[in-house]
Amino acid sequence: MTGRNQTVISEFLLLGLPIESEQQNLFYALFLTMYLTTVLGNLLIIVLICLDSQLHAPMYLFLSNLSFSDLCFSSVTMPKLLQNMQSQDPSIPYAGCLAQMYFFLFFGDLESFLLVAMAYDRYVAICFPLRYTSIMSPKLCLSLVVLSWVLTTFHAMLHTLLMARLCFCADNVILHFFCDMSALLKLSCSNTQVNESVIFIMGGLILIIPFLLIILSYARIVTSIFKFPSGGSVHKAFSTCGSHLSVVSLFYGTVIGLYLCPSTSNSTVKEIVMAMMYTVVTPLLNPFIYSLRNRDMKRALGRVFYKKKILFSL
Repeated sequence: MTGRNQTVISEFLLLGLPIESEQQNLFYALFLTMYLTTVLGNLLIIVLICLDSQLHAPMYLFLSNLSFSDLCFSSVTMPKLLQNMQSQDPSIPYAGCLAQMYFFLFFGDLESFLLVAMAYDRYVAICFPLRYTSIMSPKLCLSLVVLSWVLTTFHAMLHTLLMARLCFCADNVILHFFCDMSALLKLSCSNTQVNESVIFIMGGLILIIPFLLIILSYARIVTSIFKFPSGGSVHKAFSTCGSHLSVVSLFYGTVIGLYLCPSTSNSTVKEIVMAMMYTVVTPLLNPFIYSLRNRDMKRALGRVFYKKKILFSL
């Protein structure tokens, strides 16, 4: 493409969700409620873990980081979506679009690594209960969290820098509700083969390997449980791991289906719905899954409210 007919893009237009105009306010109220619930729910988990000393354990260190990641992951896309639903100007600056893509990848990858750490924690707790404290030492837990943050930083930066080198010409309408990497590649008038190769290779490393490690952890857990098939141990183990498996299935199922196993028959609407599942629904469900199914969280909530009640009564 010559310099004469190439236009420098300074902003993009987010097409948003395929919603009829008469249903706009209804969906706005729905998504606003979902986002506020996500923020408050994940904040509640973080505050409880910070305030209750009995939750200062490896599992809850990972859970607090996961809640922070979910809170930020949802905040990367939802405020802009809500703004665009009430505004006639769906534009986003070029730099803002790249920034949104970076933080979207960062917090999405961070969740993937944290889910692996949580699976390993459950594996050690169930398969090696007597050695749990020595294996899951504070040093190891902190190292796993720091490693997760470092790896996600480099991975998100890699894709952002590769995207920044591409040229975008006349078409600046993104057929999505956020600056999705695949949607941006479709708009580029440069050769995107390098980007697509890196997405496939790094996507396999960031998604497939963690997913397989989680499956392996739970396979070992199931094997260990059935070696000692007492009704109480089986029920307790599956109750402990059930919430984790629910999150893993929803998160990895939609992400892998969307990015690593794309189908030519996938419509834009189908891709948007799948994206909504892991960007909106997963962060929303985590507080309910981990609080409603977790006795320690329920007890911690009761202790915190009991302490507050005593303080107010004095």
